[in-house]
Amino acid sequence: MQDGIARTWPPARQALSDLWDEHTRYEFFTKDTEATLATMVDDAAVNHVPVMTGGCGKDALRAFYGRHFIPQMPPDFEVVPIERTVDDERLVEEVIARFTHTVPMDWILPGVPPTGRRVVVAIAVSVDFRDGKLSNERIYWDQASVLVQVGLLDPRGLPVNGARSAEKVVDPALPSNELIPDWLGR
Repeated sequence: MQDGIARTWPPARQALSDLWDEHTRYEFFTKDTEATLATMVDDAAVNHVPVMTGGCGKDALRAFYGRHFIPQMPPDFEVVPIERTVDDERLVEEVIARFTHTVPMDWILPGVPPTGRRVVVAIAVSVDFRDGKLSNERIYWDQASVLVQVGLLDPRGLPVNGARSAEKVVDPALPSNELIPDWLGR
């Protein structure tokens, strides 16, 4: 398995996990829009929930992947797997994405010119499958944490954490409740 998460799935679930690995390999490593689309049903949908980027159907996804996603990955873009769950028709995955915002990134920061700032963000992905292909992707992240890291949102006085949110996913022992005033009641 490409993501390094050691799992033994029943064969049908393993096939879905392998297909997801293939899909993401085409997106991030070979950077091949047509190969990415070949892993999807004709009426597939992709929604990056915080900013509503993506599309429905292969024509819209071809434009999205070909112009606004695949070619807009910074050279240092990295995905670190955290956890993956697979059932007979769905895969849910948690990852940490790390990158320096050195290129336009319409899929996560639409309309924002490169800031040169480092971003570390936890991402959750829910993928539905139909007929042996991807049919629906919903991708979630904390946009406030991204905006803090690129300097577009001042975290002072706001309940946001920036990169600390992703760091806590990787290290659950990091302190909790730091944004709650006097949370221990002392």
